[in-house]
Amino acid sequence: MKFLIIRFSSIGDIVLTTPVIRCLRQKFPEADIHYLTKKNFLPVLINNPYLNTIHTIEKDIDEIIDDLRKIEFDMIIDLHNNLRTLRLKQALRNVKSVAFNKLNIEKWLLTNLKINLLPHKHIVDRYMATVAGLDVKYDGKGLDYFIAAEDKVKQDDIPTAHSQGFIAIVIGAAHNTKKLPNEKLAELCKKIDHPMILLGGQEDFFNGEKIARTDVMKIYNACGKFKLNESADLISRSKFVISHDTGLMHIAAAYKKYIISVWGNTVPSFGMTPFNTAFDVIQVAKLYCRPCSKIGYNKCPKRHFKCMNSIDINNIISKVNEGLKRNTQL
Repeated sequence: MKFLIIRFSSIGDIVLTTPVIRCLRQKFPEADIHYLTKKNFLPVLINNPYLNTIHTIEKDIDEIIDDLRKIEFDMIIDLHNNLRTLRLKQALRNVKSVAFNKLNIEKWLLTNLKINLLPHKHIVDRYMATVAGLDVKYDGKGLDYFIAAEDKVKQDDIPTAHSQGFIAIVIGAAHNTKKLPNEKLAELCKKIDHPMILLGGQEDFFNGEKIARTDVMKIYNACGKFKLNESADLISRSKFVISHDTGLMHIAAAYKKYIISVWGNTVPSFGMTPFNTAFDVIQVAKLYCRPCSKIGYNKCPKRHFKCMNSIDINNIISKVNEGLKRNTQL
């Protein structure tokens, strides 16, 4: 059997498909399992031992269609389900396929009319339902994330003050309306009495520097200094994680970390809370304009940004203290 799994983006969404990969391998141990994604997300899957081949595109599926036709797949497992994957399935017209139900109508109703008809079901369970017809069953083992030895961060690449343990704080996110304002993050870090490592992309470096300057012994700004899998390694070595609704949050879940998840314009009702790990949700509940988008915006469309500006940092601190106490008892 030759399977092609499709999920183009993004980091978190791809990590959330890993139970499908693993459980498909368990059901079909001799199968040839391929995965199609965007090239910039290759690091998320490159070390996954359950995959035989990873195909990537830069921008368009026309780059890969001819190569995929030659493989003669038995089944396409479409976990992205958009116009691009429809075109691909039409191009491979003799191949059977199953497709993930994105519930776009239900998401539109929630974001635009605040009518919640979404099922009380995690997106991982919905991904698994896509392959139920193949008798592929979820094994209860959560998410996967694999790092090669060369992606491990050397001990001397982080400050000595953090060598005995640290809290990982993910200050970045794909959209600004998913992120706490920098002054809120600075307040949070000031009130935490424990070594911290700030994680994010290059675009978060200067914000991280502003926060780290408040206490250079306690706060280490790693934003933009490490590649994705190196950041994932730091996540795996942390005591626990504070994160916005981001890909690193789901990587933390793959490592079974306790997660304090901070939610802005998106909501847990979308079914993308940390999976199969202990977590707490920090959010401004019952805000009339929330959720305003299933993804996010560059700036608050209402201009008040109450979903993040109204977050009580002391609520996060109480969860931090509980996390540190729990970690000490282990």
